[in-house]
Amino acid sequence: MTPATNGPQGQLALAVVGLGYWGPNLARNIDSAAGARLAWCCDADTGVRDRLEPMFAGARFTDSLDELLADEDLDGVLLATPVNTHAELAVRVLEAGKHCFVEKPLAQSVAGAQRAVDAASKSGRILMVGHLLQYHPGVRKLAELVASGELGAVHYIYTNRLNLGQLRADENALWSLGAHDVSVVLDLAGEEPSELDARGECYMRPGIEDVVFAYLRFPSGITAHLHLSWLDPHKERRLTVVGSRRMATFDDMELERKLTIYDKGFDEKADSWGEYITRSGDVTSPRIANAEPLRLECEHFIHCIQSGETPRSDGQSGLRVVRVLEGLQAALDRTRR
Repeated sequence: MTPATNGPQGQLALAVVGLGYWGPNLARNIDSAAGARLAWCCDADTGVRDRLEPMFAGARFTDSLDELLADEDLDGVLLATPVNTHAELAVRVLEAGKHCFVEKPLAQSVAGAQRAVDAASKSGRILMVGHLLQYHPGVRKLAELVASGELGAVHYIYTNRLNLGQLRADENALWSLGAHDVSVVLDLAGEEPSELDARGECYMRPGIEDVVFAYLRFPSGITAHLHLSWLDPHKERRLTVVGSRRMATFDDMELERKLTIYDKGFDEKADSWGEYITRSGDVTSPRIANAEPLRLECEHFIHCIQSGETPRSDGQSGLRVVRVLEGLQAALDRTRR
């Protein structure tokens, strides 16, 4: 990947397309990031543009993607548009010779995700997917523990992503919530699952699962279970890794103890072959940097454009996530009442 040539004042010129729920957060971080400037903001809604324009006075506002893509000084585009537009718009951005960040998931199908990956490869531009949890300092620390062998061999992983949340008409709990956890589980496991299964229920809207229970089985022997729901009395964002030596839990709802390590497990008795005793040792919580994950994610995108490095959540990573989501969706379709 060829590093980008910085524009005026040594800063990358970036644009945010889609200023609804999440786009303003991207714009805020790009606007204040070192090494970049917010050059364009794009949204079809005149009221949204009028409301945000005073907040980002240095940016040009438009309702036309073609207009900003025609800007030869523009280096990259961040897409925060509806999910069903992700693949199509990512391809347009990449074919225009711009680096592209697209919010998760990369596409609604493997075919769409593959088109975006192919467009990035052909254009020689960066394609990065906004799998935010992969940039959370707590998740990065957990990944370090797994990679170092601190937890021993990973046996299984389970996640709870629950809330009494916003009902959606364009995607179910699997695609809306599960994309987060699937990306982290794949990162921790270091491989793709060989078996997928899922069950869900559509209580509030026909054909849109409000609650999903998903199961992933990996070739190495690791298994993973995901509980996803926006119809729940609890607000949970928790992931637990059970290893042969230790266990660890990342809890994003905790203010201070984001990551907890449990020195618990089974040890083989020294004086009796084949028998085990329970070990329950210290419970520790390492210090986790108090940095906004979205800021770290945006800075990573800028760094990859400048250096030519491959993003942690690159197009291939996004494609793998979509492949798993599509497989789980097929299981939901087969088992729907």
